[in-house]
Amino acid sequence: MNTEQQTIPVVTDPNQKASSFFTIPAKVVSYLFHPLFIPTYFFLFLVYQFRYEFAGVSDFQLNLKIFSTFWMTAFFPAFAVFLLWRTGLVSNIYLRTRKERIIPFFITMFFYWWMFYLGRNLPDQPIVLKPFYLGIFITTFTGVVINNYMKISLHAIAMGSVCAAIILTAFYYRAPLGLAISIAALLTGLVCTCRLILREHNTTEIYTGLILGVICQFIGFWAM
Repeated sequence: MNTEQQTIPVVTDPNQKASSFFTIPAKVVSYLFHPLFIPTYFFLFLVYQFRYEFAGVSDFQLNLKIFSTFWMTAFFPAFAVFLLWRTGLVSNIYLRTRKERIIPFFITMFFYWWMFYLGRNLPDQPIVLKPFYLGIFITTFTGVVINNYMKISLHAIAMGSVCAAIILTAFYYRAPLGLAISIAALLTGLVCTCRLILREHNTTEIYTGLILGVICQFIGFWAM
């Protein structure tokens, strides 16, 4: 007696294949341009573009300033999230739910305010850092409120903030920063696209984050 084996064809979704193909690059981009790294990147941009604003500052002191910026705006907030995870207050370090983001929002807000408070009277650094820190402080404060209604994209907030900050920096110094602005705009689009590929956010959460980051930078620039 012959038995016939029926093979069931596997139907694959080409969109799903494409998404999985871009997952690893999207994750790499998301890590490289994590919101906590953006203040340090902006500081490095100012060091490269406007070195004369650090006149009288030795190379050692300048490196110390860069390290301090990273220490206060990236390491401490990240370490706080790590402690929250280890104590069980959040399920993982990725903070994928709106509820888990509340405490990290306030922690980050404190460090941004502290950087603004410390830097507002320092003469040996670019003056545009003051409205930048004020802007990202306002952004985190507003983000806490919006977080009650949607999972707003922190990556989009950060990229919108730095893109607007570079435009405002060009305006303040009357400097031809067309290349820097173009690169910032392209990176902003790339990062936001990666967040969509990873399905961490929808388009509304992305656009809301971008608009919030840009508006708060303009508010900080106007206020200072």
